[in-house]
Amino acid sequence: MDSTTIDRGQLLARLREAREWDLAIVGGGATGLGLALDAVARGFSVLLLESEDFAKGTSSRATKLVHGGVRYMAQGNIGLVREALHERTTLLANAPHVAQRMAFVVPGYRLIDVPFYGTGLKMYDVLAGRQSLGPTEWLSAGRTRELLPTVRGQGLVGGVKYWDGQFDDARLAVLLARTAQQRGALVLNHVAVTGLLREGGKVRGLQARDGESGEDFEVRARCVVNAAGVWVDSVRDMDRDADAAPAKPMVAPSQGVHLVVDRAFLPGTHALMVPKTADGRVLFAVPWLGKTILGTTDTPRHDLALEPAPFHEEVDFILGEAGRYLSKVPTRADVRSVWVGLRPLVKPPDDEGDNTKALSREHTVIVGRSGLVTVTGGKWTTYRAMAEDVLDRCMAAGLLERRAGGVTVRLPLLGAAPGRSLSEAPGEHLYGSEAALLRSLPGASNWLWTDAESGRGALSEAMVRFALRYEMARGLEDVLARRSRLLFLDAARAAELAEPVAALIEDELKRPVSAAERDDFAALAQRYLTLP
Repeated sequence: MDSTTIDRGQLLARLREAREWDLAIVGGGATGLGLALDAVARGFSVLLLESEDFAKGTSSRATKLVHGGVRYMAQGNIGLVREALHERTTLLANAPHVAQRMAFVVPGYRLIDVPFYGTGLKMYDVLAGRQSLGPTEWLSAGRTRELLPTVRGQGLVGGVKYWDGQFDDARLAVLLARTAQQRGALVLNHVAVTGLLREGGKVRGLQARDGESGEDFEVRARCVVNAAGVWVDSVRDMDRDADAAPAKPMVAPSQGVHLVVDRAFLPGTHALMVPKTADGRVLFAVPWLGKTILGTTDTPRHDLALEPAPFHEEVDFILGEAGRYLSKVPTRADVRSVWVGLRPLVKPPDDEGDNTKALSREHTVIVGRSGLVTVTGGKWTTYRAMAEDVLDRCMAAGLLERRAGGVTVRLPLLGAAPGRSLSEAPGEHLYGSEAALLRSLPGASNWLWTDAESGRGALSEAMVRFALRYEMARGLEDVLARRSRLLFLDAARAAELAEPVAALIEDELKRPVSAAERDDFAALAQRYLTLP
């Protein structure tokens, strides 16, 4: 497919058309975008509306792993692991420029550790079968130190190396949106669903408002899917009579905190995985885009802030546990950015507790009496399988006509081409086969940000223009948080680049970047720098 510029005015004109869509999707995260692509690839007419930006919430705040879930296997959830391992292979094949395999090393400090974890990870290989990304290996202490140069050497007896995947979650989300758009779907960010259209007790469409102009829309659709992540219960609340009590919540949000430190804490291309920390959680130290991600936590959260903040004890936990396994102990002063994701864990009907670690990571699809379809739960790795499941339920309920599935198993996303390792700093390699188009834009050699370690350009003027012309970015945060990942990698540097990026936005979109938007982004960058 050819890359084409995307004009927001034309997209809004399509939204104004008097027509009925086959499928209208609420939510532009992993689940909604995967569903939009699958449905349009089957020939359905598809509309997707996202109130903020694509992947603004949970879907840009993952641990950046495409994985089967080693700890889910330990919990006995073999079905979820097997499905995720299958989907892992599909994702890596369809988007090799933003999703690749990565080697992980589990260091052992007790004689039992290496055979114990090695045997479990060999079972992981068995579950993957022909879709294995590489064999599990037992490592000597010396070999473990070679692969993890900064691992704590005292007491190290050996290690285990296994393979999983990593990705750039927000860029993958944008690629899903663009690929669906290229195939005929209408995909819009910054358009909020404000209500549902109901006739005779049935959902027949939705009401929406453009976040930029304030224009209101009414849209008719045969099938409406609520894919709003941790906010699905808010959309479900739109689907009730005025005098009816709210439905019992489906989601028990869980918070995952991630700290980003310099590459020096874990040089090389191998990630470190601790399968059981002092309190039984899993710890990762992952090389990603020239930095190291430390995480994560699993803490119940009862509010649904767009920008949730970490708790003091979560930061202490990550830094403390990382310090037990790294020879260079990270401190609060070393953190370049901190970000928090809310997992939309499915709440059992009779559950009243706060133990989110015990809740399933599987997804749930329900079809309400009104015909509103709600999907929540799941994880990035299985987004494609979730989309197939949702469409199966829509067709079984008679909301959509029967059409064969499996169409996205071998459907490359825009730009799909092998590239350099995702452990390296950002650059043109993240654009895959679209790199030539990127280099043709003004400012391709004018670097706003150069990676200090490699000396390579990480963000050019052309990349900002590409985000605005082709990737539906609309403002500072869209560009610096999700088209470029600078806010997630180095929040202070992102704040410094706000002014030159604002100038490019004004040039491309022919509108001023307001003082309020500048102030909001400065406050956001400060939030990513602030540790409790």
